[in-house]
Amino acid sequence: MLKNINLSFRRARTLVPALMTLRASTHVAKNVRRFRVLGVDPAVAGATGYGVVEFEGATPRLLRFGTLKLPARATFAARLREIHGLIAQLVEEFSPDAVAVESVFMDLNARTALKLAEMRGVVLLAAAQAQVPAHSYSPREVKSCVAGYGAASKQQMQQMVCSALGLATRPEPADAADALAVALCHAHLAQARERMAAATATRAVSAAPRIRTRAARV
Repeated sequence: MLKNINLSFRRARTLVPALMTLRASTHVAKNVRRFRVLGVDPAVAGATGYGVVEFEGATPRLLRFGTLKLPARATFAARLREIHGLIAQLVEEFSPDAVAVESVFMDLNARTALKLAEMRGVVLLAAAQAQVPAHSYSPREVKSCVAGYGAASKQQMQQMVCSALGLATRPEPADAADALAVALCHAHLAQARERMAAATATRAVSAAPRIRTRAARV
């Protein structure tokens, strides 16, 4: 189970991962851009979820998802080190175009929010070390983008992720589904921004001859 998580400090006995890998098709349509996102849902005491999704055009494909949970006796420093090692390994293995991370939920108490921010920090560090752009999205942004409802339940999010990726069953556990939702959120928003930029560029190009004609008449 842990052969795909080659952590440098070799403390595999402390990990309780839930890992699933789906073999990706080698067929890629010509002139279709591939876009790969690693989504991460960090957690202080519970399981940190992760998921890798690849888009070929508008079609998403699941490559891997799972969770990483340490025993309660693990120190917070060990948790930070384990998460950093996991994300660094996933970035090296899958070479994502972007890393998307869920941001801190503002209703948390100050102590938990601070620890969660530090957990996010090591995820962002792993992305920066590999020179992969990182993006943050609030839980409400993710839910609105994927489920169309900012207060969707975990079960609703699992169902929407299942539907979006064409899975036969809901991705378990819910933390992994949340990470996949973060990845899907970023991919959808990034594609929307690209379409907007392309449409703006097209309008600018089509307007250029009219501007030059008016200038010549003047």
